[in-house]
Order: sequence, then structure tokens, then C-alpha cells
Amino acid sequence: MTGTGAPMAPGPRGLTTTGADGFAERMQEHRRELHVHCYRMLGSFDDAEDLVQETFLRAWRGRGTLREESGLRAWLYRIATNVCLDHLRAHPRHPQPRPAPAIEADPGLEPPVSGAVPWLQPYPDTLLDAAEEVVDRETIELAFLVAIQHLPPRQRAVLILRDVLGWSAQETAVSLELTVAAVKSALQRARPVLREHLPARRLDWTAPAKSVPEDQAVLRRYVEALEKADPSALAEVLRADVWQTMPPAPIWLLGRTAFLASWTPAMVGPEAWGDWRVVATRANRQPAAAAYLRRPGETVFSPSWMGVLRVEDGLVTQITTYGDGVFPRFGLPSSL
Repeated sequence: MTGTGAPMAPGPRGLTTTGADGFAERMQEHRRELHVHCYRMLGSFDDAEDLVQETFLRAWRGRGTLREESGLRAWLYRIATNVCLDHLRAHPRHPQPRPAPAIEADPGLEPPVSGAVPWLQPYPDTLLDAAEEVVDRETIELAFLVAIQHLPPRQRAVLILRDVLGWSAQETAVSLELTVAAVKSALQRARPVLREHLPARRLDWTAPAKSVPEDQAVLRRYVEALEKADPSALAEVLRADVWQTMPPAPIWLLGRTAFLASWTPAMVGPEAWGDWRVVATRANRQPAAAAYLRRPGETVFSPSWMGVLRVEDGLVTQITTYGDGVFPRFGLPSSL
């Protein structure tokens, strides 16, 4: 895994950050925002890392074709977008139908219409803060990324360039080698699909970002309930229709009762896994909790899982849970 945020060369074969009148160094200034762009296109942090490398390699090879009046940044975005489209053509993937829930969903609740996106990975906020582009929550949160994965790749590219980056129809057409009419048509088709796959209470994805202090207060309650192994306190912080997914596994839970039925045995009783310590962090502009477990007979707390929370009106409405493999990317300790 290369997603540690450490500086890297633009590409393989000895390409360094100097030379060619500093061209490679100028490319590096745009690394993080290009990584965010590729991540939006793909939903995978690791794939985005590889494709930024490919973007820099193509840019280096074609540096003689850069017209300064068009600007390096726009030129790199054009290359990165087409690198992503080439990758998606070579490695097509589509949201998958969901299997039956791990535990029977609460009565009266229906799962979201969106299919499972097993390749979806979280993005540390510390790296989002390092991007030259201002990365707003509504364009990076996991619900938005799941929704746009339901778009065909070219429609996805058009929507990101037009509605996320704010490019004009003409700029988008030039970047994708389309006509302006084709760009407008693709955007008209993409927007209804996006709305269809966003959460029911999250249809206006351009709404202002939520209050970070409110999110943090909910996260603190969630963390305290886990560390105290208190199912009743945990229930109080969950909305009745809370929804949990666990990519890449096709496991999901729907409803507070189903959620508690799944997690309570791990917290209390004869089958309890052990003692929990939870570290607060942030991913995709959302509150996140990194859980460490000390099993009976052990002396240290070891990484276990990370949950990225979606919060509405003071309650947790969705939890996307990942394994401990994502911990190094977030700079989290290997033990507590």
C-alpha cells in the first residue's frame, strides 16, 4: 500500500522532482488534488495512487505538447481524467446486488436502492486538507461516492468536471474530446441517477456542509458507548433506521435492533471479544472511529476496525466499517 501521504516521484523509471526546467516539480504541486480527482472517479484510494503515477508519466512524456495558455493544472486534470477512463475501460466494475442481510433487517425498513461498492475505500481528512483544491464534504462523503459509482464512467467524468470542479461545458468538452451538446446531454442523464442513489434524506448533495462540532459530539457519545461496552448508550446515538455496510465484504445491517443484535455479543456477555479503546479521527469529511481490541490475556490493544459515520440531526444514520488495513493510511498507532 502506497497511500501514506509521503512525497513520491511522479513516476517510475527514475523520473525525479527536478529537471526539464522544474517541470516535474511543478507537477508535484498538483499531486494531492489530482489524487482526490482520481479517487472520486474510482472510489479506491489505492487505485487513485497508481493512476496519479500514470498521469505524471504521461504528462512527462507529452510535456512538449503543453500549451502554457491552457495552464498546467487544467492539462493535468485532462490527462488524469482520461487515465481514469482508460483504467475503467480496461477494468470495468459495477455496483453489485446485495445479498441477504447478515441479521434480519428491522421490520418496515427497506435497504437503499444502491448496489454494493466493495472497492470503496476511505480517504483521510489530513490528506484532503493538503489538496490545493478545497475539498467540500458534499463532494467527497462516502454516500456521494457510492452514488456516482452507479454512473457510466464518461457520465461520471462529466458530472465531476462540471458539478464538482465547476468547469464550463466547453472546457469539459475539450478535456473529454466531446461536443458541448454531448457534455450537456451526459450531465442531464447523470443528475437523476445521482439523486436516485443518494440517501433519502440527502438528495440535495450541494447543500452546505454540516456542523463539525455537532458531528464530533455524536462521535464522542459513540466512542464512550463502545469503550464502556454499554449497548443502551449505543442505542441512544443510533437512528432507528441506521444502516451499516462493511466493504469489501458483502455484509450489511439495517435498523437499530439488527445493529445491536450483531454488535452486543462482541461487547458484553460470555462471548465478548475483550476490552475496547477507540480513537477519534476523520475520513471523507465525516467523523470516524478507529477501534482497538485487547483480548482476554493480552496486555495491549491491537487494531480491529474503523467505522466512518454519517450523522443527521444528532444521530448516527450510517456506518461504513473497514478492517484494520486502513489504519496506517490514517497515521494511527499499531497498538495502544
